[in-house]
Amino acid sequence: MELNTLIVILVIGAAAGWLAGFIRQGYGFGVLGNIVIGILGSFLGNWLFGQLGISIGSGIISHIVTAVIGALILLFLIGLIRKAK
Repeated sequence: MELNTLIVILVIGAAAGWLAGFIRQGYGFGVLGNIVIGILGSFLGNWLFGQLGISIGSGIISHIVTAVIGALILLFLIGLIRKAK
């Protein structure tokens, strides 16, 4: 993976984390926490969609949508863990 690709993934993940925190109000972790969740969610979304064979399309918008979905799934799972404790 090239440095440029990694930087793009991090920026998209940061934007996705902010959007996911905005969508799921009350489940956020603050601005920095949501950015980290978005970055992890970006990797999760790309992996999950790849495993399921789902392709939203090409371009930056599809990458952002995939990252937001991954971040929302991650926030949902973290919410379940929080409730279980």
